[in-house]
Amino acid sequence: MSDLKQDALHYHELPKPGKLETGLTKACETQRDLSLAYSPGVAEPVREIANNPEDVYRYTGKGNLVGVISNGTAVLGLGNTGALASKPVMEGKAMLFKRFANIDVFDIEIDCDDTAELIQTIANIAPTFGGINLEDIAAPQCFEVETALKAQLDIPVFHDDQHGTAIVAAAGLMNALELQHKKLELARIVCVGAGAAGIACMNLLMAMGAQKANITLVDSKGVVSTHRTDLNRYKEAFAQNTNKVCLADAMVNADVFFGVSDKDILTVEMLQGMAANPIVFTMANPDPEINPILANKTRDDLIIATGRSDYPNQVNNVLGFPYIFRGALDVRASEINMAMQIAAVHALRKLAHSSVPDEVLDTYGLQELSYGKEYILPKPNDPRLISVIPQAISQAAIESGVARITIKK
Repeated sequence: MSDLKQDALHYHELPKPGKLETGLTKACETQRDLSLAYSPGVAEPVREIANNPEDVYRYTGKGNLVGVISNGTAVLGLGNTGALASKPVMEGKAMLFKRFANIDVFDIEIDCDDTAELIQTIANIAPTFGGINLEDIAAPQCFEVETALKAQLDIPVFHDDQHGTAIVAAAGLMNALELQHKKLELARIVCVGAGAAGIACMNLLMAMGAQKANITLVDSKGVVSTHRTDLNRYKEAFAQNTNKVCLADAMVNADVFFGVSDKDILTVEMLQGMAANPIVFTMANPDPEINPILANKTRDDLIIATGRSDYPNQVNNVLGFPYIFRGALDVRASEINMAMQIAAVHALRKLAHSSVPDEVLDTYGLQELSYGKEYILPKPNDPRLISVIPQAISQAAIESGVARITIKK
């Protein structure tokens, strides 16, 4: 058994199984405490909430509670492990919410593959939460579940595999384009991976100015084109009238490679065929679409990002989802809309332009780190994230009319 495997298993098992526990926020020692916490005192907030549902935010923890929910059909890079085996991931997500944004979480694993039943189950338990983070649900089911829940519920519903990835990747891409003297509106983009993350990334980039005609989507069967008859409606939206068939065809003169697929699918030859000053986002985990060391040996004019922490420019969702939910919860937003997502992109992008705090440098054992080809995104331990990103999200929620309150609580 490898050291990493053994360490990971020990971490999750000892000294107490799991990564979460509940805690008390009120005294519960005396008879008076018990009378206030439960019967008869608890009847008073019940009456208040029954008369005015918004009072639930005054008298319960709903306003700072997120449900991290999965059916385990697309767990990390492991595929359909089922709901039970997804629990360590959902507990891990909960840890990150608490660690980085002080948001409480209940992780919910639902043993259900039927889309309608899954939607109804989540809708039925939604009153518990101030927001719902969907996680590790396979495409295209994830699109259908999120769309239906957003239409039914008045709290934020956010599939992080889609939008968290898209927001962080878009922030990095905007900085990379700037450094490579390219424009999003003109960039020729190849996206490999037509699942949740890939389609969400392209939708967000188009909302920010990327041109659909310049986007080539590639799935496991090749280029998504109008000549194919096996496309779902989400892929059809990106189908191009083109004679390009495979990834190698698509990569010729491309400015940007967005990989959310599988290891080693981007070859040296494909990389050599890209336009001058290319941008390569190899976000497959744990093994990227091309080894970054090999990519840098092949092209000295590229900017490369990965999903890994042991290379520069990590595209890490923890830069997004805790702070996005923090900003949404702070103003009781009814949703996390496109305006809020774009606000997060710009806030994250701009933060990378600022001087890096000493504590970040110390953590990574660096003497210096500044905006450039190997630093296009902030580091996950940057203490400024908790103030910068939520503020941008809250302000965008207010300006777009989805905030219930206009000041942070």
